[in-house]
Amino acid sequence: MSPPAGARRGRDGADTRARIEAVALELFAQKGVAGTSVRDIALGVGVSEGALYRHFASKEKLARELFLTRYAALAADICAIDAAEPTLEKKLRAVVTLACGLFDSEPALFAYLLIHQHEHLGGVPEAPEANVVEAVAQMLRGADIPAGHVTLASAMALGCVVQPAVFALYGRLEGPLSARAEEIAAAVLCVVERARKG
Repeated sequence: MSPPAGARRGRDGADTRARIEAVALELFAQKGVAGTSVRDIALGVGVSEGALYRHFASKEKLARELFLTRYAALAADICAIDAAEPTLEKKLRAVVTLACGLFDSEPALFAYLLIHQHEHLGGVPEAPEANVVEAVAQMLRGADIPAGHVTLASAMALGCVVQPAVFALYGRLEGPLSARAEEIAAAVLCVVERARKG
């Protein structure tokens, strides 16, 4: 027996929306938001521009939603690691492994979050569950980093992960980033230990 027509439309609508997001993410990572037209996205998905507008009011709203939802998902994963792992060292190693794995498995997503962060970070909520920087800062605050050192330590720790990813993105580092996770984690741990000492 086939499902009711409304149920099928709902699934098809969700599938179309997911395909729009996937194609837009690839195009935004490759060409930037400004360099990507609504027509480019619609052609990539195989739908009309009108069908795309039924899901997203504008290309800019699509770009913003993609950033905020994916950034929040990464922040939530970091918060889950913070809650699950017993020591700061294990937490930081797990976060570095997560970030390197994300880069290797979803390079377009990582590139989009990295390259377009300056356009969207102003709209990111302060809650750690939605904000990567706050999720990392919360982890460090919980590990007895002096309050005056948390912001700089967070920035430096994130830089230890992000800069190798930038080099990998532009071909200056070869191979999967996950193969370098241990070295990156060691650098992050050095930064955090220095901050602990004040």
